[in-house]
Amino acid sequence: MMIYPAQPNSRVPLPLLITGIAGVPGYNALDYFRRRYPGQVIGIKQADNQRISDPDVLPCNAEDRDALARLFERHEFRAVLDCAGNCALKQCEMAPDIAWRINVEGVKNLLSQTTPRGLRVVHLSCDLVFSGWRDGGYTEDDATDPVTIYGKTMAVGEQTVMEMDRTVCTLRISLPMGVSVSGHAGAIDWITSRFKMNRRATLYIDEIRTPTYTDCMNGLYETMLGNDLAGIFHAGGPRRMSLYQIAQVINRVGGYNPDCLNGIPRIQAGPMPPRAGNVCMDSSKLTQALGYDPFDPWPYCESLMPTDGDWHCQRPAEEVRSPERMLEVLAKNPRRSMSASAAVKSR
Repeated sequence: MMIYPAQPNSRVPLPLLITGIAGVPGYNALDYFRRRYPGQVIGIKQADNQRISDPDVLPCNAEDRDALARLFERHEFRAVLDCAGNCALKQCEMAPDIAWRINVEGVKNLLSQTTPRGLRVVHLSCDLVFSGWRDGGYTEDDATDPVTIYGKTMAVGEQTVMEMDRTVCTLRISLPMGVSVSGHAGAIDWITSRFKMNRRATLYIDEIRTPTYTDCMNGLYETMLGNDLAGIFHAGGPRRMSLYQIAQVINRVGGYNPDCLNGIPRIQAGPMPPRAGNVCMDSSKLTQALGYDPFDPWPYCESLMPTDGDWHCQRPAEEVRSPERMLEVLAKNPRRSMSASAAVKSR
């Protein structure tokens, strides 16, 4: 199998709009694409989001059709990377109307601007459109059966895309492993925020995902924006991990207190939000379409893969452990960092 190229051979139509900047995929994508295409990338955030202050990020609610229309008329975008969505599981259960407004109506409003203009659109969905009742390995042909309001609205969003514009590429992603703008969103930042305060983090030993580095995802987005592949593609990493195993890696590499990590089966979780099981995705359709595998495993280093339930309690003397080290190898892809350093030295 071919390894993904160090730099995508892209033909991204510009200017580019990126939605959902408050989330991990959108936040990291904005940073990546701005460095690749200075002055030609704009992000949007919810109008009431005071946390993000950036000249390239504009306030515009995706569910506000009139505001979106003005935005598109002003900037004449040629491509859109749609990372928007409310993924807060408990919040979606408590306020399904808000989840519907953002995850479904927001998609409709966005496509009402992109479809008539014939723009290239890459839309992000998620692995939680599946329940995980079986032993993973979901393909694009499997029927969706989400157990959460978040998953249900994302599944409706996918269907909305198919009905409104069949030229759109929908990528079902798993856990994006990178930092967030808030410091509390996404797997790495949420788990780390608990450990930093020496507070317990409870994760599930039987909720299985296929995490991916945001570094790898950014390269994939660029490739997909630059081609005409359409329909739904699974975009999960090659390594299957439970949420508990993911937390084990973060705990040990970050040098945090191992007593702060607690692993339980989903049956012991509270009734809200419902928990999915093994929602691992088979991404071979994407790999075959591209001719290479776009993802390295997370974590990249095989030595950082937990071997048992107490693996995070083991602290070898020769191992480097710190919050800084955790960010270097878990929030960033070490292989890409090494490739970049080698390229600089060769100049």
